[in-house]
Amino acid sequence: MEGRAFPNSYPQSTAEIGSVLNLTVSSSLYLSSCADEKLKARLSYPDKTKEPQTISQALTKSLSVSHSLSLSLSHSQNHRAKAMTSSTSVTLSQALLARAISHHGSSSTSDRVSLSAALTLPTFSGLKSTSSSPSSSSSTSSKLSRFQRRRVSANRPVRAAAVETLDKTTETSLVEKSVNTIRFLAIDAVEKANSGHPGLPMGCAPMGHILYDEIMRYNPKNPYWFNRDRFVLSAGHGCMLQYALLHLAGYDSVKEEDLKGFRQWGSKTPGHPENFETPGVEVTTGPLGQGIANAVGLALAEKHLAARYNKPDSEIVDHYTYVILGDGCQMEGISNEVASLAGHWGLGKLIAFYDDNHISIDGDTEIAFTESVDTRFEGLGWHVIWVKNGNTGYDEIRAAIKEAKAVTDRPTLIKVTTTIGFGSPNKANSYSVHGAALGAKEVDATRKNLGWPYEPFHVPEDVKSHWSRHTAEGSALEAEWNAKFAEYEKKYKEEAAELKSIITGELPAGWEKALPTYTPESPADATRNLSQANLNALVKVLPGLLGGSADLASSNMTLLKSFGDFQKDTPEERNVRFGVREHGMGAICNGIALHSPGLIPYCATFFVFTDYMRAAIRISALSEAGVIYVMTHDSIGLGEDGPTHQPIEHLASFRAMPNILMLRPADGNETAGSYKVAVLNRKRPSILALSRQKLPNLPGTSIEGVEKGGYIISDNSSGNKPDVILLATGSELEIAFKAGEELRKEGKAVRVVSFVSWELFDEQSDAYKESVLPAAVTARVSIEAGSTFGWEKLLGSKGKAIGIDHFGASAPAGKIYKEFGLTVEAVIAAAKEVS
Repeated sequence: MEGRAFPNSYPQSTAEIGSVLNLTVSSSLYLSSCADEKLKARLSYPDKTKEPQTISQALTKSLSVSHSLSLSLSHSQNHRAKAMTSSTSVTLSQALLARAISHHGSSSTSDRVSLSAALTLPTFSGLKSTSSSPSSSSSTSSKLSRFQRRRVSANRPVRAAAVETLDKTTETSLVEKSVNTIRFLAIDAVEKANSGHPGLPMGCAPMGHILYDEIMRYNPKNPYWFNRDRFVLSAGHGCMLQYALLHLAGYDSVKEEDLKGFRQWGSKTPGHPENFETPGVEVTTGPLGQGIANAVGLALAEKHLAARYNKPDSEIVDHYTYVILGDGCQMEGISNEVASLAGHWGLGKLIAFYDDNHISIDGDTEIAFTESVDTRFEGLGWHVIWVKNGNTGYDEIRAAIKEAKAVTDRPTLIKVTTTIGFGSPNKANSYSVHGAALGAKEVDATRKNLGWPYEPFHVPEDVKSHWSRHTAEGSALEAEWNAKFAEYEKKYKEEAAELKSIITGELPAGWEKALPTYTPESPADATRNLSQANLNALVKVLPGLLGGSADLASSNMTLLKSFGDFQKDTPEERNVRFGVREHGMGAICNGIALHSPGLIPYCATFFVFTDYMRAAIRISALSEAGVIYVMTHDSIGLGEDGPTHQPIEHLASFRAMPNILMLRPADGNETAGSYKVAVLNRKRPSILALSRQKLPNLPGTSIEGVEKGGYIISDNSSGNKPDVILLATGSELEIAFKAGEELRKEGKAVRVVSFVSWELFDEQSDAYKESVLPAAVTARVSIEAGSTFGWEKLLGSKGKAIGIDHFGASAPAGKIYKEFGLTVEAVIAAAKEVS
């Protein structure tokens, strides 16, 4: 649809009003607020030289000239104004934008997209009215809130005013037809499933259409082409938007039957986007804020690889990351953490679309979210653009993207004011359209309102034909890039080999030989220090290894000594400074890991602070992102810092999480073995729990043993019949080892088993498990400086677990160990008790 902007001053006559709104005298006009001062605040006019008439004054004057345009201006309890006639041929849902725009002032920067100076409304013609309604007015006014927001009642839904519709007399453009196809694929899928979120896809369809049909570079027949643009739907509940786009674009992963199977068992269209389930989905989103954080990680990866491998004659790494996030994402603290980093790092190829619809599950966002997002993001170092008409302002969205691409030194936030559930006559602009099917009656009304005569899940032939070009175009783009890479490889063999290993995930031959090994004669050391030795050895042979700490590099011992810091002007470096942002750090690393199979991100903090980042770690496990979590200060062994910093329940909680490796090494060999396991497991994250205190290198430990999860380090029994089996992890393996030595002096046959990883042990054959823990031997004792929860699985009903089932204390580590009963003497006593 074409649009017409308001002129530089308010309309002074009926003719001007007709020109501005491009309506015949029989059309309807309704505005979603009527307080005069608020309406002035909602619309920006470049002519500030004289005070314009208010809208209500202009409308009153127009009514005195012509009675053929009937307007009704009134105030509801929540200050909503309605100006409409009934039974017109088109419902002007577009007018809802006035209500949304009232929540924001104009952009203060002169170089914003032109729409920041004028609200553009759609053009309609040939409308036919069957009746008119009397006009009324109210002098009641409401006071502007701090951010020019209109307060609404939290106890009632915010609904769009609407009228019944007849057929349009003008032909819909192909773009609008495509956008409505996206909307109705979402509506129909949610309706069939009787479950889902139709509101966001209906409101964001224009953004999605322009990105996937006009802007993004991708190959639908190879969703994993390296140099594709990445798209992330951070507001993952609106996933039918992405599924509809993938379907139209020709991805084999989303056929019509998949749309019809939305949210059903075995379908490729789950209730939130899952990268491991649906090719074409880059990352798994759903918990709000995770997606924008993943997008920062994707953009970081692009900037880093481009800096390392691009040459003056060949930009071999050159793609954008696009993300759509909503009000909920903006409210989550993680989004601010990662937006701060993105601005600091100057991620110029990150473009985020903020779906600014002002509706949350509990009601209008006015009840809890009244900040100026624009100002905040500008302060975080982002370029900010406001698209006021996200419903039909296609050219405005295009212009915003063009402007965003021209800004190369900063990420861009494009705030797009939309109407949630756009097109639904009775539910648009309401929280009732957020997370439930529209219902058959409203679906029919929406079809009528948007002039959509097709059956459910139907894609019109002209739309289908239009989108079909992406298959050939995508294949051509990839072929062009492959040819470019072939030329690159001829000129830059070493760089090409490295980049190819990152793209494919194939590890360099013999990389594991870089892992250090130790003997019992090697000096005792904290496993956090041993971890740093492994990182610095591996970074020389693994081109995809990079990472850092949440402002604890000197404590976590994560610094890569042969590299500098990844910063805005040095993106080729491999030390990433995350600052005190644990949650954002984990989610950014998920994005890095999912960018390319050969990227191996690690991140670090104190083990207890995984509480701040658990949601990101869980998404790592769910989305098969092989992040390495380097978690130091793993127990009461950190001593004086006390219980706030002493993890107790953490080992047990991560052992309970699916698809994750919880590793607690006891010395140098086990630390090296843990890194070998972590590097090899590219589709599940690994957590390394590392000590602050020094630990001896014990006899019998090995890299190979770690790969089994649990293995025997000492045993004086025969026939696989020890009198007692002692099990331990990490720093307590030394205690178990010493206890075994003392028990053997008393004539006991004792087996000591290191259980570095329960998960790896579970994956071994039954025969191997029996060789380590024979079923006939029930005398078993475990010792670990953490919760005893879960140990019964390994100990059986007759075993005894020594651990800590309460919070820690502030004191020297040795004193705490003694007071809490984690001693050689306690293990010996327990062994005698059970054997």
